[in-house]
Amino acid sequence: MKFNTLKRHFRESFKSLGRNSWMTIASVSAVTVTLLLVGVFALIMMNLNKVASDLENDVEIKVLIDETADEAAEKELLAKIDKLPEVDEMTYSTKEEELTDLVKDFGDDFKLFEQSNPLRNVVYVKASEPQQTASLAKKIDKYDFTYEVMYGEGKVEKLFNVLNTSRNVGIVLILGLLFTAIFLISNTIRITIFARRDEIEIMKLVGASNTFVRIPFLLEGMWLGILGSIIPITVVITLYYNVYNSVAPKLEGEFIQLLSFSPLVYQVSSLLLLIGVLIGIWGSFMSVRKFLKI
Repeated sequence: MKFNTLKRHFRESFKSLGRNSWMTIASVSAVTVTLLLVGVFALIMMNLNKVASDLENDVEIKVLIDETADEAAEKELLAKIDKLPEVDEMTYSTKEEELTDLVKDFGDDFKLFEQSNPLRNVVYVKASEPQQTASLAKKIDKYDFTYEVMYGEGKVEKLFNVLNTSRNVGIVLILGLLFTAIFLISNTIRITIFARRDEIEIMKLVGASNTFVRIPFLLEGMWLGILGSIIPITVVITLYYNVYNSVAPKLEGEFIQLLSFSPLVYQVSSLLLLIGVLIGIWGSFMSVRKFLKI
C-alpha cells in the first residue's frame, strides 16, 4: 500500500470522527462504560485471587514428635518427611522454642511451664501444592514417632472449596463482562456504519476495492477503542493508587497483602487499551462487511 494512500486513510478516519460526532460520542461512551466495569472488576478479582493464594500458602501441617523419640529417631523422621515429593518447606522447632513463642503470643503466664515444659518438639511442613495438604498429612501420620499430625482437618478442605468456587465465579463474571463489552461496542459501531451505508455504496460503485473502503473504518474503530479506554485507565490508576495507599499500610506485617500498585495498574491499563482497540477494530470489520456486498 502506497504511503499517500495510507495517509489518506488516516486522514479520512479522523475526519469521520468529527463528521459523525454524535455517533462518535455514543461509541466512545459505550467503550468507556464497559471497559470501566471490566477494569474495576479485574482489579478486585486479581486482589481476591492474591488473598486466596495467601490463605492457601499459609496452610501448614504441624507434626508433634513423640517424646520417646531420641535424637537419631528424630533425624530419621525428618529425613523421611523431607524426601516426600509433596513437601515444599519444612521447619523444625524444639519444645523450648515452642514455649518461647507461646509466651510471646499469649503473655508471661506461660513462663510457669519453663521448669517443666509440657510441649513437644515440632516439625512444620508446607506442601508444594496447598491442595495436597490433607493427603500429605495422612502420609506423615503413618510414620513412627509422630505423636499427632494437625492441619485443621475439615476446615482446610472447606477453605479450599470456597476459594476455588470464588475463583471460578470471578472468571465467569469477567468473561461475561467482556462478552457484554463486545456486544455493546460492536452494535454501537454497527449503527455508526449503518448511518453511512450510502457513502460505502457510492465508493463501491466508483470502483473502490473492499480493502480501500474497509481500512478507514477499521482505523476509526481503533480510534474509538483508544478514546474509550482513556477514562477507564485514568480511573483504574487513580482509584487503585488511593485504595493501595490507604489499605496497604494497615495490612503491613499481616500475611494478607494487596497486590503492589506497580506493575498491577500498568498490566490492567494495557489490557483495557488492548481490549478497546481489538473490539473497536473487530466491531468495524464485522459491521462494514455486510455493506461491501453490492
